[in-house]
Amino acid sequence: MIQISALPAFTDNYIWLLQDPLTRRCAVVDPGDAVPVQAWLAANPEWVLSDILITHHHHDHVGGVEQLKKATNAQVYGPASETIPARDIALKDNDRISVLGCDFDIIAVPGHTLGHIAFYHHGLLFCGDTLFAAGCGRLFEGTPEQMHTSLTRLAALPEDTRVYCTHEYTLSNLRFAAAVEPGNADTAARLEKVTREREAGIITLPSNIALEKRTNPFLRTGETSVKEKVDERTGTNNRAPSAVFAALRAWKDTF
Repeated sequence: MIQISALPAFTDNYIWLLQDPLTRRCAVVDPGDAVPVQAWLAANPEWVLSDILITHHHHDHVGGVEQLKKATNAQVYGPASETIPARDIALKDNDRISVLGCDFDIIAVPGHTLGHIAFYHHGLLFCGDTLFAAGCGRLFEGTPEQMHTSLTRLAALPEDTRVYCTHEYTLSNLRFAAAVEPGNADTAARLEKVTREREAGIITLPSNIALEKRTNPFLRTGETSVKEKVDERTGTNNRAPSAVFAALRAWKDTF
């Protein structure tokens, strides 16, 4: 089984490092900066970087790709409909790839960007900036309807799926979630736990689908408590879950 750890980058990014102990090969997901990866490789010279997985084109996810490719000749996988530096394999919805002996299904998750993809292997989800712990990405290119559909697809994955997103936004997301559902005991307990973890400098990821379905308002747009709070704020009656999502995302953008 592959081992997964986080290489911190910039102020709140995580570059996910996947290791296969049998072959001493490793892969990274969304290396926006080459330096943390190269530092790890220098400290662990017995390991070879064989694969680079990219979810979308934003610089804080692809900025280190060319430097790493030049140094290691790793295979670069990325979304077909976006411009990804040094990409070898262009991926689209429902494709399947093998990385470190594991099969990953490609899930198209437009919204944050139009070509955004996620990598799913049973029990593991690398979802970039689409689904966050207790939140979701901003809509830079896609529509609320697209993002709602993307999140619905991810929420349908097995509940024990571990969610590896790429930013440490959990605390601020939970503060918003608590404002949306002040009566949600699961959210309150998670906020208390994450507050302690961040005060101690502890990473709050990965999350899991079951926890997100209980505490992430963007996966709870069908819940009466979420709909009523959004309607109360907007003075409207948002009947469709995608409309509730749109109003919720607009609120979060200014929260």
